[in-house]
Amino acid sequence: MNDNDRFSNLLGLARRAGKLISGEQQVLQSIRSQKAKLIVISTDLGAATRKKISDKCTTYQVPLLAFMNREMLSQAIGQSRSAVAIEDQGFAKALLKLNIEEGA
Repeated sequence: MNDNDRFSNLLGLARRAGKLISGEQQVLQSIRSQKAKLIVISTDLGAATRKKISDKCTTYQVPLLAFMNREMLSQAIGQSRSAVAIEDQGFAKALLKLNIEEGA
């Protein structure tokens, strides 16, 4: 199992555990309410939406990953989405660790 598969599996597990929020407005609300520990967006997200989410993440100091395309992200969580918020520190740490290892 490679890191992409592990990343996808962790996203799915976070969703089943109720620690994943999906959809642009819900993700922005999670950032504003300071519940989000990590934001994952698809690499093919539109420029305006990407900027909106990126600016909120910068303002509230939430890590942001653009890691997989929309199709892969949607398949990982079982919903058609291009942005998700992780609201659990443990899942966020594990996903960041996998992404760092993947980029190495």
